[in-house]
Amino acid sequence: MNKKITKGDHRITADLQALIRLQYVAKNIPFGSRQLVNNLLVGRHRSSVRGRGMDFEELRHYQVGDDIRQMDWKITNRTKKPHVRVYVEERERPVFVLVDQRLSMFFGSARAMKSVVAVELAALIGWHTLHRGDRVGALIFNDEKCTELKPRRSQAQIFQYLHFLCEYNESLSHAVTDNPNQLNIMLRRARNIVGHDALIYLISDMNGADEMTADLISQLAMHNNVVLNFVYDPLEKKLPEYGSFAVSDGKNQVEINTSDSGLRGEYELFFEKKLDFIRRLLRQHDMPLLSISTDLPVDKQLLSMMSGGR
Repeated sequence: MNKKITKGDHRITADLQALIRLQYVAKNIPFGSRQLVNNLLVGRHRSSVRGRGMDFEELRHYQVGDDIRQMDWKITNRTKKPHVRVYVEERERPVFVLVDQRLSMFFGSARAMKSVVAVELAALIGWHTLHRGDRVGALIFNDEKCTELKPRRSQAQIFQYLHFLCEYNESLSHAVTDNPNQLNIMLRRARNIVGHDALIYLISDMNGADEMTADLISQLAMHNNVVLNFVYDPLEKKLPEYGSFAVSDGKNQVEINTSDSGLRGEYELFFEKKLDFIRRLLRQHDMPLLSISTDLPVDKQLLSMMSGGR
């Protein structure tokens, strides 16, 4: 990102006050809707996240007194015997948000860094969870450490959550250690602490994802709903044919010659391999996915998806 980093630049570091204001937007974003999990990046994959409400329990023969509105006409016509679908109220479930703030997230060519976008999305999920009356917990991690917040249902919990998000996000401006394996370490930790019947949001650019990552996500998905939130920058998909241009982390700067077709091909192949990995996860587990770019505010992207845009 060839822009000078200045203190208080909220393209580079998250703004706590802006995260607090997202509580008013979060009320209007149903994260479990089909519109939000229809992902244009990885093809025509559709899935949904079960919200709290009525949960299907069984299909059985009609009994006197059953509600006719619960009749399953397809099964009834096929078997020639009346069948009804029985529902029970779905119990409350905790929400865990796994937020990636590793050095690989400290990149952005458009509106903001991937790390800032991840924090904005995490804040929206946190506020949305509180509005629903559910408990929210988190694992916020960088290349060296993580902070665990046990699920609680309170505004104080959300404010603590936002403060930790900002703390981790701000520390990226002077981070030097890159640890791709930290993603698997955090997924292993999540597997050990989350338990069953939770809703897990993983917010990451999936840097360092490998077969162990797939196995750990599979273990989490066996007993929980897992939503993969893939954060990317448009420049990661395709390098422009600018010729030479500068890329900087605010301290160091390198020149890249993007007129080299071989370099562009290798670069795009790296991103495509990451997408192939994500596609496989989606196919195996019918896993919902949100793909969020750095080029627009997160809330605008989500609202656009709901209205059929993007």
